[in-house]
Amino acid sequence: MRTHELIRTIDAALAHLEGCADELRDLDAALGDGDLGITVTSGCRAVRDALGELADGVLPAQVLKTAGGAFARANPSTMAALVGGALLAAARELGDAAELDRDAALAVGRAAAESISTRGKAQVGDKTILDALVPSLDAMAAAPDAPLASGIEAAREAVERTRSLQSMRGRASWLGERSKGLQDPGATAYLRLLEGLDEASKGVTK
Repeated sequence: MRTHELIRTIDAALAHLEGCADELRDLDAALGDGDLGITVTSGCRAVRDALGELADGVLPAQVLKTAGGAFARANPSTMAALVGGALLAAARELGDAAELDRDAALAVGRAAAESISTRGKAQVGDKTILDALVPSLDAMAAAPDAPLASGIEAAREAVERTRSLQSMRGRASWLGERSKGLQDPGATAYLRLLEGLDEASKGVTK
């Protein structure tokens, strides 16, 4: 996927994610302060605006760097900072590549996951976005013929599994055992993004 396709795909996927803001707000309200809907809405709009101003011919890494900066600046929340940092780490991983192919996308995803884990002091099992992100990347790596579909299925199953987990990070951790039975909003947001990317990529390839 070259830069113009990447920007179109991201723009459409973020429009889809923004449409899920109410769902994410409600999930976050059950576990935290309910600000994830605002973070997603403001972040998605900021990224879409910033990408629309990029000059023709920029490299995919610049797209990710621009997206990360815009998302982080759009809202003073922990999630905004984590996502922004993850996208900047992904941009560094991509380097001077002229296009984003499957292998590069997986490397970008791994870099983003590592950034979130390090900055958020979290790991798989802590009931965070990582509980969907990491399994989805593993599934994509194991399914070269249909990586995105496999990643979505893995993320969907992982999101359901977060219901059985106790929240170990952030405001949600204050609930302790009471966080069990509730679906993690960050993992859900990642799933909705993947679903948006799937819809968008089909439109780009038509």
